[in-house]
Amino acid sequence: MMLDLARLLVFPALMAFAAASDIFTMTISNRVSLALAVSFLVLAPLTGMGLEQILLHFGAGAVVLMVAFGCFAMGWMGGGDAKILAAASLWFGFSHLLPYLLYASVLGGALTLLLLQFRQWPLPYQLAGQAWLSRLHAKETGIPYGIALAIGALMIYPETDWVKTIDLAHFALR
Repeated sequence: MMLDLARLLVFPALMAFAAASDIFTMTISNRVSLALAVSFLVLAPLTGMGLEQILLHFGAGAVVLMVAFGCFAMGWMGGGDAKILAAASLWFGFSHLLPYLLYASVLGGALTLLLLQFRQWPLPYQLAGQAWLSRLHAKETGIPYGIALAIGALMIYPETDWVKTIDLAHFALR
C-alpha cells in the first residue's frame, strides 16, 4: 500500500512543485529534477520494472535531455525547464513520450500567447506589489514553461502503468 501511495503521489507532487516554483520564482531547482530521477530509480525496480524497461526509460530521458539542452543553448528554453522535461520523460519512457511532448508543446504555446497578451496590459496597482506577479508581467523575462511541462505531465501520468496497475480499491473509503 505504501508503494502504491508513493506511485500515486511522488511524481505528481514533484511536478506540481516544479510548476509552482516556476510561476513564483521563474526557476526550477535542480533538486526537483534530481528528486524525480532518484525516485524513479527507487520506485521502478520496486514496482517490478525490469532492467531492459528501466534502460529504455533512461534512453527516453537521455534523448530528451540532449534535445532540450540544444534548445537551452539556442536560448529557446531555460535550463531548469530542460532538466524537468528530461526527468519527466524518464518516468514516461518512450511509450508515453510523444503524447507528453505534444501536450506540453500545445500547453506551452497557449501559455506563451496568454503571457504575451497579459504583458501588453498594465498591471493593476493593487497587484503591482506582488514581486512574483511583477516578474511574470515584465516583458524582458522569459516564459515559465515549467507550468506547461507540469500540466502536460499530470495529464499523461494517469495513463501510465505507474497508475493503471494500482488497485485503487485499496484507497476506497469503507
